[in-house]
Amino acid sequence: MANFWTVFRTERFRELLGQFVRRELTQRYKQSVLGYFWVILNPLAQMLVMSFVFSHIFTRADIGVPYPLFLFTALLPWNLFSQSLSSSVSSLVSNSGLLSKIYFPREIFILSSMIARVVDFLFASLILVVMLILYRIPLTWQALWVFPIFVIQFLFTYGLGLFVSAANLFYRDIQYLLSLILLVWMYLTPVMYNSDMFPTKYRFVFQLNPMAVIVNAYREVILNGNPPNFNSLAIALALAVVVAVGGFYWFKNYEGQFADCV
Repeated sequence: MANFWTVFRTERFRELLGQFVRRELTQRYKQSVLGYFWVILNPLAQMLVMSFVFSHIFTRADIGVPYPLFLFTALLPWNLFSQSLSSSVSSLVSNSGLLSKIYFPREIFILSSMIARVVDFLFASLILVVMLILYRIPLTWQALWVFPIFVIQFLFTYGLGLFVSAANLFYRDIQYLLSLILLVWMYLTPVMYNSDMFPTKYRFVFQLNPMAVIVNAYREVILNGNPPNFNSLAIALALAVVVAVGGFYWFKNYEGQFADCV
């Protein structure tokens, strides 16, 4: 674990990480008329379209809150997860010109890409705040659980990001396979529906799906004002740590071969 915190301990690497984050943020919407406003428009459009399509299906579902709010609370963390992985998978390939030059921790590419997505997440969360006010949903102290839930999600996503970015450098099919996996994964995660609507005998799928646990936890602490399911969250935390540490060591084990694959 000694090298795990190298990026944060060394000032030179922290400055490099900051430069990559700024580059990621400025280049993404370069020459765009609306620019960074797309960060808010994209999840808002998703919410409106999905609400229109699925509101008739779930009119009898006992979700306890207006469906647009129910949906958007899950879309935010899901988009952070899927977009972080989608940008991470090609981060090494798109920066291949730097891989054979001076040494610095290559995980900076994945970390900077993820931090840029976190910035997007924070901006898009402003819509959720507005929606909570409009629908008169009060926040309780339980909402503070958002922070540890976010840490669990970040660790899990970071570990997967390290794995898929390195794997994609060796096998470029990974980026196409990831798109398919994320599509299926979304439908196995209660983003558009309530997990209680699933037949009881199939609900074990949600226990095995860390993103299902995370999405449900966000909804529980924000919308219902209740603490998260600690047993499920503990399992998600354990899995997130395993994935983060395993992904890191797998990444570092193959790091010496990266320059030969570009």
